[in-house]
Amino acid sequence: MVANTIIFKYRHGGMLESKFTRLMVRPLDKKIVLIGAGSTAFGTQMFSDLFLSETLPGSTIVLHDINREKLEIVHEVIEKENQIRDNPYSVEWTTDRQVALQDADFIISSIEIGNRMELWRLDREIPRKHGSKQILGECGGPGGALHAFRIIPHVVEIVQDVEKICPGAFFINLSNPLARVCLAIKRATKNLKFVGLCHQITFLNRHLPQMLDKKLEHLRFTVAGLNHFGFLLDLVDTSKDKDLMPEFSLKAMNYFTEHDDRFEFSTLTRELYRRLGYFPHPGDNHIGEYLQFGHEFTKDADMVEWIDLMDEVGHAAYINFKRSYKRLQKGKYLKRGMMLRIPSGERAIPIIESICADSSGYERSVNVPNDGLIDNLPQDLIVEVPGTVDKDGVHGQRIGKLPANIAALLRIEASIQDICVEAVLKRSKDLAIATLATDTNVDTFEMAEAIYREAMEVQEDYMPSFS
Repeated sequence: MVANTIIFKYRHGGMLESKFTRLMVRPLDKKIVLIGAGSTAFGTQMFSDLFLSETLPGSTIVLHDINREKLEIVHEVIEKENQIRDNPYSVEWTTDRQVALQDADFIISSIEIGNRMELWRLDREIPRKHGSKQILGECGGPGGALHAFRIIPHVVEIVQDVEKICPGAFFINLSNPLARVCLAIKRATKNLKFVGLCHQITFLNRHLPQMLDKKLEHLRFTVAGLNHFGFLLDLVDTSKDKDLMPEFSLKAMNYFTEHDDRFEFSTLTRELYRRLGYFPHPGDNHIGEYLQFGHEFTKDADMVEWIDLMDEVGHAAYINFKRSYKRLQKGKYLKRGMMLRIPSGERAIPIIESICADSSGYERSVNVPNDGLIDNLPQDLIVEVPGTVDKDGVHGQRIGKLPANIAALLRIEASIQDICVEAVLKRSKDLAIATLATDTNVDTFEMAEAIYREAMEVQEDYMPSFS
């Protein structure tokens, strides 16, 4: 351990336990670092999955965040949960990233910059004020670019530290805009093993078994494209080795009309399916960010309400931790704890388990460098495909060529992502404006310049210095 640094470790009623002693008695010695843990974005789901794991007990869990106050709250709650379960983990916390990364095996990063929800609303409103018809402004559209401008520099600093301090570690990125952040990771590092994870695939995980009257574990389906911009290409019942795409095609339009959900599959999804012949899996509000006609099939009020809902979910997670912390301080903590008793469905912990066990795990959706996976998309790109997991990390499934009409749409977004990442890495004002101007939801360079000027003024404290 680095001299003259402090790591706070509480075990067995608050007594300090040495790392050496821990190594002697624990069956597994992995160090898992959670970056951004103080924001409670990891929430009960990530920690619940850790406590449900049969593979990872014995590992050290390091909680890292720059917000000391919130980090302390999360740490004390998680340490109590750990004690309830007879201390399967050593739980540590630190505000020093370089200390956190020492000897790390896995890093899960879920950072955001500034007040995420306040900035998200600005990402949506500023472009629309200047004439853009973007619908959401999270991962795509000019708002997605503004989001990327803010967050990429900080993620790049983190991954470059990872390469210096723990070059053999495996990095899992959960931060949006996922594809652009992961592309920046790819270009800013040399040999880092990483993956980007998004839970959008859960829509299909829920609906396909219901539509087809099949168990999810018997369904093998291929969804490919870009994050929040992918399409269902193949669907098989593995228990019978039966192609289910004909049945899906027969039932899908009626099923998703009957199960219309403005936050999932609604008018835009059905329109794309009808026009393109392939079903888009992310849901209306997400895929609509990348299309110049997204606003024609969505309602402004629904998009605003979606952002409000995400704000409420995040706030509820924080309140939940704060309430548990207050109970803990009063000696009235719930005897069974606050964690879930079933897997959350998030894939970060299962992927770490598969790497540790070299168990040939299968993932329905991962974001990885293209590197020959999809032939008719740029190779220097992050694509979303199914993947496998082993001791060497996550490996994307080769798709070959996408249907020409889908590939054409995706290449437009790929070009925008390319310019966006280069703008941040080179700190180029011209490329930043070109990113906005190239977007399908921006009509002119004048509009792009107006969006850029206002965003740089209003969000000055969070933006990089472009020149």
